[in-house]
This record gives sequence, C-alpha cells and structure tokens, in this order.
Amino acid sequence: MSLAIVYSRARCGMDAPLVTVEVHLSNGLPSLSIVGLPETAVRESKDRVRGAILNSQFDFPARRITINLAPADLPKDGGRFDLPIALGILAASRQIPSDGLADYEFAAEVALSGELRGVQGILPMTLKTAAAGRTVVVPQVNADEATLVGSARVLACRHLLDITGHLTGTLRLEPGTARRTDSVCPAHPDLADVRGQHHARRALEIAAAGGHSLLMIGPPGTGKSLLASRLPGILPPLDEAEALEVAAIASVTGKLVDSKRWRLRPFRAPHHTASAVALVGGGSSPRPGEISLAHHGVLFLDELPEFERRVLEVLREPLETGRILISRAARQAEYPARFQLVAAMNPCPCGWLGDSSGRCRCTLEQVERYRKRISGPLLDRIDMHVEVPRLSFDEMNGRRGERSADVRNRVIATRKIQLQRNNTLNSQLDNRQLDETCPLEKNDQAFMETAMEKLQLSTRAFLRILKLARTIADMERSAGIQSQHLGEAIHYRTLDRSL
Repeated sequence: MSLAIVYSRARCGMDAPLVTVEVHLSNGLPSLSIVGLPETAVRESKDRVRGAILNSQFDFPARRITINLAPADLPKDGGRFDLPIALGILAASRQIPSDGLADYEFAAEVALSGELRGVQGILPMTLKTAAAGRTVVVPQVNADEATLVGSARVLACRHLLDITGHLTGTLRLEPGTARRTDSVCPAHPDLADVRGQHHARRALEIAAAGGHSLLMIGPPGTGKSLLASRLPGILPPLDEAEALEVAAIASVTGKLVDSKRWRLRPFRAPHHTASAVALVGGGSSPRPGEISLAHHGVLFLDELPEFERRVLEVLREPLETGRILISRAARQAEYPARFQLVAAMNPCPCGWLGDSSGRCRCTLEQVERYRKRISGPLLDRIDMHVEVPRLSFDEMNGRRGERSADVRNRVIATRKIQLQRNNTLNSQLDNRQLDETCPLEKNDQAFMETAMEKLQLSTRAFLRILKLARTIADMERSAGIQSQHLGEAIHYRTLDRSL
C-alpha cells in the first residue's frame, strides 16, 4: 500500500490542533505536490525533505507524490511539518515500517543534511499530545521545553536517522526526563534596596497581596521604577499550572523556556514608544503581545502619560476580562492576559508639582492637559493611585528596608486566605462574590455614600475600593471590613481627590 499517515500539530494561538499528514505514492511522472492550505514555508519543505532523505542514504521515490495536510481549511505555516512529511514519504515507499506511526506525533524542521532544527510552539503541542495519549517527537533543542509537561512521553532527536532507527528497531531512543526546577530561588531584585518610602512600600505589599493594579505618582528619581521592579520578588512563585501557561506563551513566540527559571513570575516593561499591536499582540499571523507575555506576572508602564492614548486604551478590556481576542481577516487567536498592571508617572510635565523645592512652573492648564493624556475610564480601572515624594537626606541614608523574602511570606499567607474563601484573589471577585465577602455595617455604608458623592466615584471605582478594603482586612486577619480599612482604601485613590 503506497499510503502513509503521520500525525503532527499546527499552531493556532495557544491551541495546537491535530494535523493528519497523508502521503500517497502513485504512478506517473515524478512530482511532489502539497495540498491542505500550506503557506510558503510549508510548500518549500519539499526541497528540504528531498535533500534530507537523499543525504540520509535513503531513496527518494521517483513517483508522483501527493501530500495532504488535513483538515484542509486550517492554515499551516512554518517548518514544523518537514519531519512528518519526510517520514510519510519513507513509510509510503516502504523504506521504514508504517506500523506504530499512529502512536507518535512529530514536529521538526529538517536541514538538507537531515539534522533536525527547533520550531516554535512545542509546549502547547506537547500538552495536547500528552492528552491524546501519544508520544511526541521533537528536535533536541526543544527537549527541555517539551519535558516541562510531566505527563508527556518525549523523544528528542538530533537527526532524521535517529527517529528512523528508532522506528525500524536498530536504535533505541529513551524518553526524555524533566530537567525543570520546582524549587524557586527568586532572581528578582530585593525590596530591601528601597530606602524610605514607607507609604509606597505598604501600597506595594497590598497590591501584591490582592493582585491589585497600582499607579505611582511622584517627581523624577524618587524610586517609582525601583519599587515596581521589586514587585515580582514579593509575589509567590507560579504553581505548575500557571507556570505551564506562561511557558506556553513564551513557546508560541519562539522563546526558549529556561527550565531553571520557569516558576518565576514574568516582568515586562515596554518602552513608551510601543505600539498598540506590540502591547496587545497582532500581525497577519496573530502573535501575543506584552500583556500576554506578562500573564500571571507584572506589566510595568513607566512614564504612563508618554504612551499614545490609543495605545493605553487597548488595556481597558483585558484589565477586566483577563484575556485578549485578536481578530484578523484570515484567522482569530485568543491569548490569556491576566496581568498585574503597575504604572508610574510624574505629577506634571516638568515633574516637580507639589515638591517642597518649589521649582515647578507649570500652569494649571498644562497640568490638566498632561494628566488628561490618561483617560478617565483607564484611571477608573487602576485600583491604587499612590504618591511617591522626594526623599530627605536622612531617609536616603537610613537603614535598608525589609527584605523581599519577609514581605513575600506575608503576601503568601494573605493570598491563602483569599483562595480558601473564594478560590480567587480579591481583585478578581465578581459582583456576587463581592456581596458575600464584603458586607458593610450601616455606618460604613453611610461613610461610603458620602465618599462617592464628594469624590464623584463611579460604580466601578466603588467596587474596586471594596475589593481593596477586603485585601487590607485580610492582611490584618479581620473577619469583616471595618472603617479604617475603607478609609485606607479611599486614601489610595489620589487622583480621584486631586482631579
């Protein structure tokens, strides 16, 4: 029978749909055609495969070869189908046995010499292959990434002859073992490096404990960026499910996953010249952007008003939903984007408004125009607005602050309370959970009513204040929200009071 069937998988956002590679040999003039919506790199595989088969001392069939990549309406791109096509041709021409091919899934680019080169998106493919009960065959360069999936059976190969030898029984390939490091030694900078700024440090700990978004406002050089870079160090390490999601996003973008650092939370800090596509993702073949690369981690936007307004507006939906759907004419891709937003800005164009030095010369109109670069709806979605003032000489030369490890222990304990109560962080509570978790006494209801009227708070801002107060109460091991918790939460809405 001159027909062989080999399994592989395509790339489609975070998904890896199954692709059946059907190879048929028939009589006629020698030719090779690939059907099934292949893109340029896939169509060019016929030349790479021909060279690899000949240089591996196999015969290339002088027959009419038809290769079908099913399903036919799914776009196929990249060089990942080189290896399954080569094996399909060898199996259809009976140079290797076709028995047992159904137990494997293959993905690798093949060099003219027959060596196997790495491809993108191996981790999502490995997850799907393990769920299907098959063995995944990958290039050696992708082995560490594939073995992060503990339930997967992974065979790593350097050359086409390795896998053909395994299939013919002349060579025994042993499944790869996981080299991942589950014990995390945080490599993030230590919070102890931050001198003074006790109010901002307190806000940073609250943000970490409840997963809240944070905006720091202050003159240049007061430590806003320093504080933001210390936030990942006080967050708990990723659990296995979260780490696999983060690693899968990195795999889709073509980044090699470091098995020694895979449990560390990501920290992304794009420059203020970044475009909307760079931030949320996109392209003709949709790729994840910075918000997805910061999934389960921190997205830091320094000099927030310097970003283009239309760029900042794209953050509004993913801040609420925790995902981003990228739609193009040819295809759609959905990526997770459950990130913690931390931003920093100056209080005015010159940066010195409110400073005791009195060096600010900005007019009220200039200050209002500067702050209006950030829309009200976006500010409404940021839980905490915190002032970071200039330090005195004594504060700069004071003792080092508390270490990240000590703060992280408190953050982990507070998050444990939230997860046991609602199975989610306070920042992600829905309205029903909020009603059950954050009941207010009559005097506290009156206090919040007065605050809403005086500060002209929106319903969204009111709900975010409640979530923030719930986190503060959890940090103090309080069963209910009390007046001081609400007062502190409102105190962290600086821009609501000053604009």
